[in-house]
Amino acid sequence: MRYVVDQHVVLLHAPDGPLALHLNAFAKNQKAQGYTRYSIHRQVLLAAGFSHWLMQKALTLRHIRSGHLRQYLRHRAQRVRCHNFDIACLKRLFGFLRSQELIASEKISAHRLSPAEHLVQAYAQYLQEARALARATIINYVPFIHGFLKNCFGKGPAKLSQLNAQDIVRFVQRQAIHLHQKRAKLLTCALRSFLRYARYRGDLKLDLAAAVPVVPNWSMPSIPRGIGMEQVRRLLASINRRTAMGRRDYAILLLLARLGLRSSEIALLDLEDIDWKAGRLKVRGKGGRQYELPLPKDVGKAIVAYLQHGRPHSSSRRVFLRSRAPISGFLGPSGIGSLVRHSIIRAGIVSPTKGAHQFRHGLATQMLRNGASLTEIGEVLGHRSPETTKIYTKVDLTALRTLALPWPGGAR
Repeated sequence: MRYVVDQHVVLLHAPDGPLALHLNAFAKNQKAQGYTRYSIHRQVLLAAGFSHWLMQKALTLRHIRSGHLRQYLRHRAQRVRCHNFDIACLKRLFGFLRSQELIASEKISAHRLSPAEHLVQAYAQYLQEARALARATIINYVPFIHGFLKNCFGKGPAKLSQLNAQDIVRFVQRQAIHLHQKRAKLLTCALRSFLRYARYRGDLKLDLAAAVPVVPNWSMPSIPRGIGMEQVRRLLASINRRTAMGRRDYAILLLLARLGLRSSEIALLDLEDIDWKAGRLKVRGKGGRQYELPLPKDVGKAIVAYLQHGRPHSSSRRVFLRSRAPISGFLGPSGIGSLVRHSIIRAGIVSPTKGAHQFRHGLATQMLRNGASLTEIGEVLGHRSPETTKIYTKVDLTALRTLALPWPGGAR
């Protein structure tokens, strides 16, 4: 006798075991997250098989633990061919059961931290709570400090009072030769920050931050590589706006091209960040800084087209959602960067890079050539410091040539 789950999934037999009564709710939950009918069918089949195996093992809901997943998959592999996504499907089942409080959350045995790791953890907390640094900055700083302390103290007590200038110089010299110039500068910034923190804690009496070597840095060594306006037009024209994904991608690319937003800023856009009446957009920039920008008419129309005819149903408040299940906002800037890269490759466009940041450089270059001041460019791009915007003075070579004096004696 056939058995139907959530009107779509057909099983040859009625399910049994401790999970049988919850398969219908599980299927509906997966449908709400945007999984396809095939994927839901696969997940329900696995869940039904797992439930039958639990019954054979005389295990009830309150006895289920995560270790049973792999035990079941090993048992299943003896009879049928398993797929790589089977474990992911069963983990989603566990997530659903925990969210419904049908099974207990397991206590994960804490990893015993070394003294150095305890210190790194306290430093990261200080950066977040006392300094309010951006999460990306903390993520960049912490591995350097962990490596430094491990190099100096290993797994033993981290006695910062024993540090001297030679320890710091040697560490930087050994590490810097293996790093790109920007990463080496980041290393020295992280070290200075940590040593100032250690002095603030009272672990250091000397200002060892002054002993951190300076990485050579030439002012504005390279010209930002920006995508050209003609390339942007071709890229936008290549997007198929008849599809839901195309409407989303078109709106995102317009935000990059017209407003020069960072990938992270687009990923973090919430529905409440758009003031439709005032035609304004609230942007969450680097370091938790917020600023507002005018919303261009064509960008607004593209976002509306996506919201009305492309955005999937979701409880997420993010403006732009992933096109694949689970349906939610982008997890970070990498999703936007991937979208840009695939769009450029698909359109066959030769651009300076395949990343999203080139749109910021392209917009700044175009604004400069149209007569905008560095202050205006900095306001649009959300720069904190004028020095950041100053790099674009190297870009407008055409305008600079008009200021060049003729060569004495004429051309040769």
